[in-house]
Amino acid sequence: MSVQDSAFRGFANPVDPSPAELRAWAYEPDSVPLHTMPKDWDLLVSGDRLIGTLFELAMDQSCPARRFALHCLYIYAADGIRTKFQAHPKRRLRKLVEQAERLGDEPMVIWAHNARMLQARPELFDYRDWCEGGLVRQSRRLG
Repeated sequence: MSVQDSAFRGFANPVDPSPAELRAWAYEPDSVPLHTMPKDWDLLVSGDRLIGTLFELAMDQSCPARRFALHCLYIYAADGIRTKFQAHPKRRLRKLVEQAERLGDEPMVIWAHNARMLQARPELFDYRDWCEGGLVRQSRRLG
């Protein structure tokens, strides 16, 4: 039985969801609306533990919560780069960027480009764009 075949029943601990819970929610996001989640939930889930799951969800064009997952990828990239990779491993971000460049569609390729641009030019960081969803709502390549 796949995740999509079973009904999502909520998070055991919303501030620390498991990858399986996050995946199940992403295919039924209306089951637990974002506005009911803990404050800054996007920041809470955008860490190393869930980044692989978030990346898979962002790569899946059919995922109803794809934009949320892509938003979390922007948070993860900015957090890693801005902390000079104290928050997240440089190698992990590099692998995600390379995979997005090779296999991703336009939003993922743009995310990869923007992550590379921020790494080369940290002054391109804007909190609204990277952490509040601006680059997801108004997709554009940073230059």
